Amino acid sequence: MSGSDPGNDPRLPVWFKTKLPSGERFASLKNILSSRGLNTICDEAKCPNRGECWSAGSATFLLMGPVCSRACVYCGVGSGSPAPLDPAEPSSVAEAVAALGLKYVVVTSVTRDDLPDFGAAHFAQTVSHIRSASPGCRVEVLVPDFMGDSRGAAVVLRSSPYVFGHNIETVEALFPEMRPQGDFSRSLRVLESAKSIRPGQITKSGIMLGLGETDAQAEAALSALRAAGVDRVSVGQYLRPSRALPPPRRYVSPDEFQDWERFARSLGFTWVKSGPNVRSSYQADLDG
Repeated sequence: MSGSDPGNDPRLPVWFKTKLPSGERFASLKNILSSRGLNTICDEAKCPNRGECWSAGSATFLLMGPVCSRACVYCGVGSGSPAPLDPAEPSSVAEAVAALGLKYVVVTSVTRDDLPDFGAAHFAQTVSHIRSASPGCRVEVLVPDFMGDSRGAAVVLRSSPYVFGHNIETVEALFPEMRPQGDFSRSLRVLESAKSIRPGQITKSGIMLGLGETDAQAEAALSALRAAGVDRVSVGQYLRPSRALPPPRRYVSPDEFQDWERFARSLGFTWVKSGPNVRSSYQADLDG
């Protein structure tokens, strides 16, 4: 999910309060990323959990630059014409993972519709480099929809990621408004194709609430993910990354998020994270 900074809305409910980033581990990770010119979705999307995650030595690497070829209404990542790929990035990410001694890494990217393979090979190279440099490290990928081309998923899956993820982000009815360059059915096909190509592959998706969806629409979206064979799901609150983007249409209470977790588990998801500040990479290394 595309994160956001709670500080952008002074009227936020009290349950959104998070600790400011601090600690030796946080500083070390930030220095290593900066020295290698690497990007993280933690910073680009202003995730409210970056203090907690970075202090614990966990981060989600953002591949292929900080500029996305799409412009989703809710997202804080910059959009426009992306720069050419950095061929050294896969090895740089692997070096950073090894230097930090990470045991679980999430690798995501901006959407690169400008590339012939939509960035699939770059993902695969990064996973392969990480696995080579840190054999004990589990790698989770969070990929774009590859414009519905299952060959992109196949290329990534050949690198044997531990988890293959793709976020739907919102309910089907809101795609035209919030994700005009996306397609709900296409996103489901990406997840279905992963199971078809690599039976037994753990798949994962995420959805934000508070964008204007109804409970029935959210229930339908989660049910569609399960029907597509998705194993893991995150459910979080949309928070605008900047005041230039639309504010949430409502704030979902912690009690409601507990209800959503119970509903998701009743559908058969084996891993569920549901809460106001939950993002798809949050506590990704924890089971259950």
